[in-house]
Amino acid sequence: MKKQDILENRVNLAILGIGSNLGNRRKNIEKAKFYLQLNKIKLINFSSYYETHSWPNKKFPKYLNIIVMVKTHLKPYELFKIIKLIEIKLGRKRSFKNYPRTCDIDIIDFNNKEIEVKSKNIDLKIPHPRAHLRNFVLVPLYEISKTWKHPKFNKKISYLLNKTKTCELRAIKLI
Repeated sequence: MKKQDILENRVNLAILGIGSNLGNRRKNIEKAKFYLQLNKIKLINFSSYYETHSWPNKKFPKYLNIIVMVKTHLKPYELFKIIKLIEIKLGRKRSFKNYPRTCDIDIIDFNNKEIEVKSKNIDLKIPHPRAHLRNFVLVPLYEISKTWKHPKFNKKISYLLNKTKTCELRAIKLI
């Protein structure tokens, strides 16, 4: 009989960013949350909705964003594959970088660890490489986890928010 590894069924805590700037943005995000749950990813907390300008082209439609905290037995690369399938299911088409999309789901954090998975089909870096610079990540994340620390920089979220330009913080709107 094979002995089960203690960490094999470990519950993992992940933080996801979900955004949309095409179609019914709120409905797209709600569907993404629904599909996460269908894939045995338990939502334990989520932020309010926040609206921001598209970046780098402010002429594109505005984004609606939320942060979701989840529990899952999935490994990081398995979670990544599922969220990419959810994006496709919600009509995301691969296009130019930073172009409008019906749904974008990013893994912001996974068990508060630095993780890198590189293979033929996956290039995954956790924490998300630009999370500490984005108002649409930091503000909603602070709303649901005021004690969160960036795994790479070992800085509290309050510190990261204080380093964010005032104009960036004013550019995000609670919906």
